[in-house]
Amino acid sequence: MTFEKKWWQTVVAYQIYPRSYQDSNGDGIGDIKGITSRLDYLAKLGINAIWLSPVYASPMDDNGYDISDYEAIAEVFGDMTAMDELLAQANQRGIKIIMDLVVNHTSDEHPWFVEAKKSKDNAYREYYVWRDQPNDLTSTFSGSAWQLDEASGQYYLHLFSKKQPDLNWENEKVRHAIYDMMNFWIDKGVGGFRMDVIDLIGKLPDQEITANGPKLHEYLREMNQATFGDKDLLTVGETWGATPEIAKLYSAPERQELSMVFQFEHVGLSHKPEDPKWDVIALDKTKFKSVISKWQLDLAVGEGWNSIFWNNHDLPRALSIWGNDTLYRVQSAKAMAILFHLMRGTPFIYQGEEIGMTNYPFETIDQIKDIESLNMYQERIALGYKPEAIMASIRAIGRDNARTPMQWDTSHAAGFTIGTPWLAVNDNYEAINVADALDDPNSIFYTYQKLISLRKAHEWIVYGDYELLETSENVFAYLRKYAGETYLVVVNFSDEHEEFSSEFVKSSEIIANVAFPETLTHVKLAPWDAFVVGVS
Repeated sequence: MTFEKKWWQTVVAYQIYPRSYQDSNGDGIGDIKGITSRLDYLAKLGINAIWLSPVYASPMDDNGYDISDYEAIAEVFGDMTAMDELLAQANQRGIKIIMDLVVNHTSDEHPWFVEAKKSKDNAYREYYVWRDQPNDLTSTFSGSAWQLDEASGQYYLHLFSKKQPDLNWENEKVRHAIYDMMNFWIDKGVGGFRMDVIDLIGKLPDQEITANGPKLHEYLREMNQATFGDKDLLTVGETWGATPEIAKLYSAPERQELSMVFQFEHVGLSHKPEDPKWDVIALDKTKFKSVISKWQLDLAVGEGWNSIFWNNHDLPRALSIWGNDTLYRVQSAKAMAILFHLMRGTPFIYQGEEIGMTNYPFETIDQIKDIESLNMYQERIALGYKPEAIMASIRAIGRDNARTPMQWDTSHAAGFTIGTPWLAVNDNYEAINVADALDDPNSIFYTYQKLISLRKAHEWIVYGDYELLETSENVFAYLRKYAGETYLVVVNFSDEHEEFSSEFVKSSEIIANVAFPETLTHVKLAPWDAFVVGVS
């Protein structure tokens, strides 16, 4: 199959959660100037794109995912001058800024919603979803998805917080107002958009259809044509319910919608099917290999494009869930990086992943800031759960795990701020921080740096065919084949000693987290051992 190669297929992106990355003014909250001050570090790592979580004006009910003005910057993060400087400085280093596009909903403090609440016949009323009676739709953040507006006697839809009313995408005026906003940012020179819960914009609330509604792809094609379609930008949609076939609808080049998707099928393997969020179960590694391989095989080059990620701002640290964040922290972090970064798809690193940051040992609910966790706590208390059982779930899976401040050095607050951090810094910052990682040639950081450089240098990593090898449950081994060459990736995804054997002959050495085996006929793998070699 012939296909057009794109820059965003070869890059590695890095997600920044601005509130927690670097504070420049001592107020305890990360900001845009702080991010700009750390661009040289990111250039050293080698990334070429930053997914920037929202910095727009917001009352911060959901830490910026509730936007009150799409064309202004939240005061806690700086101003538009600071944003323009970040874009300019990033561009000088060959780094593109990917803006977080949150257009399923706005803040209830957005001027559109303020107007919409004034009366049923207000010109902005139909910018949102109103009904005389609620149905059984529920909010991701607990409870009903409908909130009564007492002044008008109608209910408005909010699939997230009640301060995040859903936009009515069936209204053409809404869509074109959003496209105008996107073009505002494109004209500023952004490198693309990460599209928050974009699979929800085609919702049909009366039919209780939220994701993948019938007009979703019609809206995305219209968006493409009105904004980024004739630009060479990276666009990635957050699509929680996607299958490979659905992903093709979003990302097949001829459909002219998006560059790629974030899909979460592997993430769901952490949870009980009957409670897909809060009750964690042991990973079924056979199923894990099957899910990962399905996406490698079914979303073929030219038919669509996938992202590869372990972490983001909504997920716990994968190192603490699926790796070993104590005895084998360094080894397992490197193994997990090697496992994913040698696969096809655009890798996304979440801040701190490259130094092996871990979940936070939250003890009491007053340490928690995240609205989702706080709502769940109150809901489960009302159902009779014991507080410690609820906290165990939050420690394992709560979103604040990913949002503790970036650990830069051993100074006050890990070098994140000279003030009091908005969320507690993990106590392990004296052992896990950027300064120490940069001083140690064997650190996790340099494994990530090498993986990034390998992807830039070798098309087999980007475009090669994939083949899963049959192994023991704990060993994940696969081949990449491209232009007559074959490469073998072997990862012991466990704390156990394992064995691997193959009839392949090693022809070159690519990367390993401990050492390369002399031969492949009978390899004894230490816990979390990982290596990649060329074979014949």
